[in-house]
Amino acid sequence: MSFSEDIKRIRRKAFMTQEDFAKEIGVSFATVNRWETGKAKPNLKTMKLIDEYCKKNSIDFDISEEI
Repeated sequence: MSFSEDIKRIRRKAFMTQEDFAKEIGVSFATVNRWETGKAKPNLKTMKLIDEYCKKNSIDFDISEEI
């Protein structure tokens, strides 16, 4: 599974819009949109925030596969 698909899966599993997920992680809506379309990837700090969010919400996400 590609990173863009992983982000979309995480967001949908949490029943969130791109805008809601962006606020939760602390990035802009446009950033989440670029991740989901494969135009960009988050930096390491943001990856850790995504990982923490997933752990807190019991969503399967293996950060080691993305780094």
